[in-house]
Amino acid sequence: MTPLDEPGHVAEIRAQVARFVAEQAPPEARKAWDRAHAWPRDVYARFNALGLTALTVPEQWGGAGQDLVAAVAVIEELAQAGPFLAGPYIHTAFYGGMNLAENGSPEQKAEWLPRLARGEAFFAYGLSEPDVGGDLASVTTRAERDGDTIIVTGAKRWCTGADWADVIYCLVRSGPAEARHRNLSFLLIPTDTPGISMHGIEHANLRYTKSQDVHFDGVRLPLSAIVGGEAMWNRGWEQLAGRALDVEKIEISAVAYGIARAALAEAWSYAQQRHQFGRPISQHQAIRHKLVTARTRLAACRHMLYHAAQLASAGRPCAAETAMAKLFIADTGVEIALACQQVMGAYALSDAYEMERHVRDLLGMPIVGGSSDMQKNNLAGIWKL
Repeated sequence: MTPLDEPGHVAEIRAQVARFVAEQAPPEARKAWDRAHAWPRDVYARFNALGLTALTVPEQWGGAGQDLVAAVAVIEELAQAGPFLAGPYIHTAFYGGMNLAENGSPEQKAEWLPRLARGEAFFAYGLSEPDVGGDLASVTTRAERDGDTIIVTGAKRWCTGADWADVIYCLVRSGPAEARHRNLSFLLIPTDTPGISMHGIEHANLRYTKSQDVHFDGVRLPLSAIVGGEAMWNRGWEQLAGRALDVEKIEISAVAYGIARAALAEAWSYAQQRHQFGRPISQHQAIRHKLVTARTRLAACRHMLYHAAQLASAGRPCAAETAMAKLFIADTGVEIALACQQVMGAYALSDAYEMERHVRDLLGMPIVGGSSDMQKNNLAGIWKL
């Protein structure tokens, strides 16, 4: 189910990743990873040898040149095995490579992008807080300058991967709260910096890792930690609202689409193998209608995803298209998951198949990465409703 006009090199990358997933991430392994709430370091290291984290890094910094359509295809194929390989890939290629390629200072790019292109570093997002979700302009984690030092105090929630990432890409309040958007900054905070403590959060979906509560108790950083350099102090909102955020919506949409595709494939196969009343259940109208509707919806998701990815990859305005893709694919993914669950009946609730995990993962997609309601608000603003 690939786009009809997919470039040849993307099709080759897709086939390469599909082979890797089939060989290195069998269903029984995925179940074990899900139970352990962990991703497989050894398998990911073998995947990383393919060099595909370079797809979001410009060539001058050791990358392959930004090719977001190819990177999205990588995520889609990795997601056929759930989030266990797609998640770590995003932490390197997108949270790290994409953000620093767009917003980093020359020094930050020189330090980090070659490592990210080789897949040797992982970033985590520090955006949400215990009392801050979609309204990121209200963050309260404070960063104050003391000469050549920045002192950070506060807490971040849902900081996924912070316990194994090298760096937290962290949004902080760097001036009076009344100014909201004008007094925000992004910092690169190494996770081994003194004053950082963490606590894992159990969650039902995307169980490639635990998310984290991260506390900053007088964490001291150099001015070089300001993303984009000292000139970007108090200008973090420009970085948050720019192209990197558009791409963030695409990458989580690619995960949702990939998992929905995997769910449909499992239900489709099951319906042809399972017999009731003397024939495969795929020949019963109630079942085949569910599957046909799900496949039609999945095709619409695919078109929205790759249209947005093509616009972003070409550097064209795509704020509306990426928001629509996130909204539609997340919400439609839930519909596909529930239809597939109904097709498989009680087996979809057991550990005999992967459907139970697919449903858990897809139920969370209208929430993570910018909720569906936030996308509607964003679109209303873009369209001046």
